[in-house]
Amino acid sequence: MSGRRDLGWLAAALLLLLGWDLAGADLAVVRWFGSPTGFAWRASWWTSGLMHEGGRWLAWAVLLLLVVGIWRPLPAFAGLPQHQRIGWVLVTLAAVLLVPAIKRVSLTSCPWDLAEFGGMAQYVSHWRWGESDGGPGRCFPSGHAAGAFAFLSGFFVLRPYRPDLAWRWLLGVVLVGTLFGAAQLVRGAHYPSHTLWTAWFCWAVCLAGQGLWQRRQPDLLR
Repeated sequence: MSGRRDLGWLAAALLLLLGWDLAGADLAVVRWFGSPTGFAWRASWWTSGLMHEGGRWLAWAVLLLLVVGIWRPLPAFAGLPQHQRIGWVLVTLAAVLLVPAIKRVSLTSCPWDLAEFGGMAQYVSHWRWGESDGGPGRCFPSGHAAGAFAFLSGFFVLRPYRPDLAWRWLLGVVLVGTLFGAAQLVRGAHYPSHTLWTAWFCWAVCLAGQGLWQRRQPDLLR
């Protein structure tokens, strides 16, 4: 039952996300923070130093804790079978790697690359596949937000064993991912949809990955 419900929420989120893209609100939101001279918050210590560089280190630290936790878990996760802790790490890595893979072939440039903000690109929707905007591209979706949303995997791992902790974990991941996305937005590094798509991709990978891992593990790994 929970599997169908999860898929239902995933589909509903996809419809909302497609609605956002259809409304074309990305550029309007970015214009709140940009000007012909660029983005005032681009090099700010709060957005560039703390939220971007600091956030990157935070993501790696959490991932390292999960890897070490395969053998020496934190007390809160000690009740998880080891094969679940292994799956948690693998699914998280899959989500982390997917977003940069998409970015590598994306022709969409970042907001700060647009001519109206001092760059050279023209705005082109990421739905216009194969059409260059005249900029460097490789900006869709948000790689930085993946440093938070990839850990949505923890919700699906923890839910059968510690549902209370799973929901707290989910809330924390969404909060941190939103902060990462907001910081990149005001810097001119990403459109809102870039963060939203990253969240959706990570959610889909974590949901599918955890389901596949559960089915493939023999009892001897328990």
